[in-house]
Parts: sequence; structure tokens; C-alpha cells
Amino acid sequence: MIKQKQSGELIIISGTTCAGKGSVIEKLLKRNKNLALSISYTSRPMRRGEVNGVDYVFVSREEFEKKIANGDFLEYAKVRYGEYFGTSKEEVKKLLQEGKDVILEIDVQGAQQIKEMFPETILIFIMAPSMTEVKRRIKARGKETKEQILDRFITAYREINEIPKYNYVVVNNDLDTAVKKVEAILMSEKCRVDRIEEISVENQEEFIHEFLIDKDFENIPITIDEE
Repeated sequence: MIKQKQSGELIIISGTTCAGKGSVIEKLLKRNKNLALSISYTSRPMRRGEVNGVDYVFVSREEFEKKIANGDFLEYAKVRYGEYFGTSKEEVKKLLQEGKDVILEIDVQGAQQIKEMFPETILIFIMAPSMTEVKRRIKARGKETKEQILDRFITAYREINEIPKYNYVVVNNDLDTAVKKVEAILMSEKCRVDRIEEISVENQEEFIHEFLIDKDFENIPITIDEE
């Protein structure tokens, strides 16, 4: 009676620094076979331990700018130090047509670009339980200078102010609980009436006909509403 849309859903997951959004996405992908992660393109150099096509698709700055000119990106941004990051339009379209629900892990700027083009996009913001916890997590990594930590905090506060533009916010106090909350969000979105492609309900005559020819019910009296 209900026909679901054949194409997948577009899901954006953003979050402040050290909110654990990468860990949330990793678990979501392991637990849900119909989810796919769109791999972003970047012009920045590959770091030790990174794999091309897994962490990012690494291209030169010239190649990235050529793709911009060709309209190959759903969204892109030029970040500090002049490096580009962007989402491939062709890859996302291909995955959605295959019926995959596609996750984009992008910042608030890119999220709004895509939301303007695709209003049905599901926007989820992942937060750490507090900025004190963010500070603790950054220090635990031991990789940033004081200036870099300050820059991360300034960016985090700016991004938190953008939360009202999202559909959902999930506080990542416990990873498993956060993953379950995101799964519940995605399940509820699948059940929304405006995401159903078609609803067909048999009329009364069709129902009575099928009922009459079903031998399991041949001795049951039928009462027809005369209204």
C-alpha cells in the first residue's frame, strides 16, 4: 500500500572540534549497510598514514580549481592556508540513484550551501558535552600549540551559533548512545509522510471481491455499510 522513494537520502553531519563526529560516522557505517560516506576532494598534501580515496581524494590545486570551473562540486570551500575541500556532485548523485543514504561530513558553511540546493537534506550537528571536555580532548591529543587550540575554540563557538540552521543536534557524551540517537533520527525520517512516493488504498468494492474469493473466509457473514 505504501511505496517508498527508490533514491537514497542526503545526510549532512557536522560538529565542533573534538565532538567525535568521525567516530560516530564510522560506527554508523559499520552498523548500517545502506549508508555510504561521500569522500571529499582536497587540494592539501596527503599526510602520513592517509590513503587516497579513503580519507580524501587528493588532487592538485590546479586540478581542484579546474573542477570548480566545470561545476563538479556540490559545495566547496577554501580554508586557511589556501587549501580547498569539496564534495563531488557526480559521486553523490551516483550513490543516491543506487538507493544509498549518503553521509557528508562537512562544515556549517558547506552544509548551508547544500541545504539551499536540496531542502530535503537531513542536517545533524554533533556536539561534545561541554567546552571543558573539548579542551580536555584537545590537550589529550597533544598535537596543537596554544595558538592552534585558541583558533579551534573560536571556530567551535562560531559553529555552535549555527545550530538553529540544523534539523537535529546530538550531544556525544557516550559514543554508543550518540550513534543510537542518530540511527533513531534516520529511522524517523524514513517514516515521514512527505518522504513517501505513493500511497494506494483499495476501494470497498475491491476489498469485498478479494474477501469473497478467499476460501478461508467463505462462511463468514459480511456486512456492507450502506452510507
